[in-house]
Amino acid sequence: MRTSEQAGSDWSDRLFGGFRKTSERLAGNLSGIVGSSRLTDAQLDDLEDALIMSDLGPRAAARIRNRLANERFERDASERAIMEVVAREIAEILRPVAKPLDVVAFPRPQVILVIGVNGSGKTTTIAKLAHLFQEQDYSVMLAAGDTFRAAAIGQLGVWADRLSIPIVKGPEGGDPASVVFDAVKAATESGIDALIVDTAGRLQNKRELMDELAKIRRVLGRLNPEAPHDVVLVLDATNGQNALSQIEIFKEVAGVSGLIMTKLDGTARGGVLVAAAEQYGLPIHAIGVGEKIDDLRPFNPDLLARVIAGIA
Repeated sequence: MRTSEQAGSDWSDRLFGGFRKTSERLAGNLSGIVGSSRLTDAQLDDLEDALIMSDLGPRAAARIRNRLANERFERDASERAIMEVVAREIAEILRPVAKPLDVVAFPRPQVILVIGVNGSGKTTTIAKLAHLFQEQDYSVMLAAGDTFRAAAIGQLGVWADRLSIPIVKGPEGGDPASVVFDAVKAATESGIDALIVDTAGRLQNKRELMDELAKIRRVLGRLNPEAPHDVVLVLDATNGQNALSQIEIFKEVAGVSGLIMTKLDGTARGGVLVAAAEQYGLPIHAIGVGEKIDDLRPFNPDLLARVIAGIA
């Protein structure tokens, strides 16, 4: 059995793999920026450009630039000293949004709508989230509300079987709101703590998706005025800045209340996590750093900041 220290090391290793391009790009732009107690405007411009190119976004980059502009380095600026400051400022951006998804609804169940474009890892993230709740001794039920794709229904059913949790399904092409209605009734009658609802992820017809989600909300409201308690958007970190446009669209379409960022292992362009935190301030509930069922965890903003800066 792995110790918690070993598990933490594994996470750090996989995160560093995902952010390697970001940290290498930042380090590469530090050549010639060392050697004095203060950074020049030209040096600050170079570093700001590197931060933007690393997907941290212009707002976060400007904030970090301003922080460095006011920094006086006691023993002249070194690459390590500069990146320590960068890491501290990134951590300041990330700490306010690092909020695990807690099951607090009363009466139960807590209804969690999970949304995201097809291919973002939405279905597997639902399974990982269900497993995370199980580890916390909560009972879980799934609802296959993405009736647009038979594959989504089937895949969610496979995960439900693996996790030994109940699932409510409907036919392909059926009414998602009916599936959700049946699921809430079943979860309420069974005393389920958390009901996780999969939803369609197509954006080709935004109006159709908006109408579908609005209908689900109306049905939920009739059963429980507080539902849905959470609307979680799953984002694929490899999409870089495109993830920000998805936040914008889904905020309009579905009223996003929090984010989960997946695929932060490998060659992810994970700097967008910082851009999302600075631009939108939405809670970031968890990050995914692998394919295993336990590879979704609440993230540590201080560790993540140091990984991005290449000094973890």
